[in-house]
Amino acid sequence: MPELTHLNAAGHAHMVDVGTKPDQKRTAIAAAQVIMTPQTRDLIIAGGLPKGDVLAVARIAGIMAAKKTADLIPLCHPLALTAIEVTLTASADGIDIQARVQTTGPTGVEMEALTAVSVAGLTIYDMCKAVEKTMQIHNIRLISKVKE
Repeated sequence: MPELTHLNAAGHAHMVDVGTKPDQKRTAIAAAQVIMTPQTRDLIIAGGLPKGDVLAVARIAGIMAAKKTADLIPLCHPLALTAIEVTLTASADGIDIQARVQTTGPTGVEMEALTAVSVAGLTIYDMCKAVEKTMQIHNIRLISKVKE
């Protein structure tokens, strides 16, 4: 079983030292889904919600969240992100969310991609809760993590 890198020899939480690792281009892709009724999805697509353009606001929220990941997840390193792309697509079940995050540095960006899709999903929920409280944020997951 692999060791938990965020625990030191005494079993205490600590931030991993990545100072000796080489800088590499790193990309992570994460995804999530917001499950909702077709009526709510159609209101989003038509721009018919009183809070405004749900998809545009969720996209910006996802980008901002990726940039703030180290402020939200206690042992994450603050990273200089070089690219963030959040894509929102209507599906039969609701809205599919995907985030692609990139950096060049000594550690990966999977937490930033996962944070982006999570906050984008929460933003969709917040903007649509007046018309549907039964929405669910599902299947938050890492799709890929690549270093070059």
